[in-house]
Amino acid sequence: MTHLPNRIPVSVLVPAKDEELNLPACLKSLAPADEIFVVDSQSGDRTAEIAADYGAKVVQFHFSGRWPKKKNWALDHLPFRNEWVLIVDCDERIPPALWDEIAQAIQNPALNGYYLNRRVYFLGRWIRHGGKYPDWNLRLFRHAKGRYENLHTDAAPNTGDNEVHEHVVLEGTAGYLTTDMLHIDYRDLYHWLERHNRYSNWEARVYYNLLNGMDEAGTLGDRTAHWWSNAIQRKRFLKRLWVRLPCRPLLRFVLFYILRFGFLDGHAGYTYARLLSQYEYQISVKLYELQKLNGRLNPLKRN
Repeated sequence: MTHLPNRIPVSVLVPAKDEELNLPACLKSLAPADEIFVVDSQSGDRTAEIAADYGAKVVQFHFSGRWPKKKNWALDHLPFRNEWVLIVDCDERIPPALWDEIAQAIQNPALNGYYLNRRVYFLGRWIRHGGKYPDWNLRLFRHAKGRYENLHTDAAPNTGDNEVHEHVVLEGTAGYLTTDMLHIDYRDLYHWLERHNRYSNWEARVYYNLLNGMDEAGTLGDRTAHWWSNAIQRKRFLKRLWVRLPCRPLLRFVLFYILRFGFLDGHAGYTYARLLSQYEYQISVKLYELQKLNGRLNPLKRN
């Protein structure tokens, strides 16, 4: 197995579609990696060209409309030349100090993966409160030991070809890195709203599965999860409770902006809280549509 000189033996997987604004900064931050794959979805902009200019290997993904989605497909099919893989979205950056930590972490034979803490920027400000920080994600792992969970959301239309909020299910033990990765989207609010409109389709299907006993797969099916479990299990435990609460849009605003001190992040924190409340309302309406109207805005009538 041949590595580039002075590079860290990690293969980076970057899922992409129409990301010409974000991709240069992302790929520049990935320069220490031995190998970079950009898995593109037939972008209509310069995404593939930019990726090639930065020395990344560009692979086109053609979504069948069913599982697996982009990242799991890539984990199953790409010829990684390194044992360790790092998942990075186009609007994320890996600072040099985090690369130094990664270089040391992958030498530990006792661990098969690591959680990275993500620092989210919105309207030019770090969203430090409201429950957005810390934001742990399992992104670095031995690629033979981890895959994204299948939550059986194939029936949800218009969710895109990339995993939404599925988590990596890891075989073995994971550790935690201390240096933050950065989430900085250079695109405008249109893209944030468009993305969350798609995400709400996925969330509504996940909630529907939870309420109808169709949640056996992935971490949703782990009924041993508790509040004191790890970060992923804690999120799933809370989701099981959350879906059964009334007034979720209002509760989400109160939880983010007041109880978790989102107001300390100024105008950006207030806007983020309002948008999350709107997002929760979209999920609730689409869940109602699934439950009462068979997934249609207006039910078909038999003549």
